[in-house]
Amino acid sequence: MQDLDQLAPAALVARLHAAYAAVSPAVEAALPALVTAVEALASRWPRGGRLILVGAGTSGRVAVAEAAECPPTFGTPPDRVVAVLAGGAGAMLAAVEGAEDDAAAGVRAMSERAVGPTDVVVGVSASGGAAFVCAAVAAARRAGATTAAVTCVGGSPLAVAAEIVAVLPTGPEPLAGSTRMLAGSAQKMALNILTTAAMTLLGHVHGDRMVDFRPSNAKLRARAAGTVAALAGVTPPEARAALEMAGWRVKPAIMMAAHRVSAAEAEGLLRRAEGSLRRALRG
Repeated sequence: MQDLDQLAPAALVARLHAAYAAVSPAVEAALPALVTAVEALASRWPRGGRLILVGAGTSGRVAVAEAAECPPTFGTPPDRVVAVLAGGAGAMLAAVEGAEDDAAAGVRAMSERAVGPTDVVVGVSASGGAAFVCAAVAAARRAGATTAAVTCVGGSPLAVAAEIVAVLPTGPEPLAGSTRMLAGSAQKMALNILTTAAMTLLGHVHGDRMVDFRPSNAKLRARAAGTVAALAGVTPPEARAALEMAGWRVKPAIMMAAHRVSAAEAEGLLRRAEGSLRRALRG
């Protein structure tokens, strides 16, 4: 793509768009590894395990975005899906020189978070060579955590350091040296699949609906009322009343509306069903 700067706007945009055709096949190649990572997380989460995403630069910002989206989407506690970004929080908005090369900081980050056998630590690095990420994953593995790599380069240091290796062969970037397009998009897709699949197995999804999301604004409260009405078979006003009595928690509200029980009874039914709304509704 050495002629990008010579293209007219329409041709330039079309060329960049066409490059993204490589993203989905690249993620498809990594699906078996993602299945293994999903199973690992789903088995460790009930024991108090965490998902810890480690990255630097663009890959680290992808990891931060993924971690930030889990609490509002799935109702996960903010300390259970965690992003560790080389250079700290400030690196989200501005590059921190040398941060990705600091292997000792990666090791410290795992020690400070007391990473252990119930945790799943995923290193995210397009090149697979970021020393901060590789050292963090290696330290997590020594501590007994399950480790995974999301990288575009098989056989890279990160791929060697991790147990589970999801290689995303996106190929050359349309803008040489910048991983924010193909690699970044493939990494985001892979992490979306990992978290969504695991949280579905853990009972945070019913059918194709989110049932543990946080209705924190008018749009989401309307969505919550629609979800309760549809799944409990009640009218929108009845759904809203159940949500208000349940403190705007969607799953308990569904149980309350469907079975005409109190909030406490709904919570008990869900606990006995290990958080599975489907099993709880069946009784």
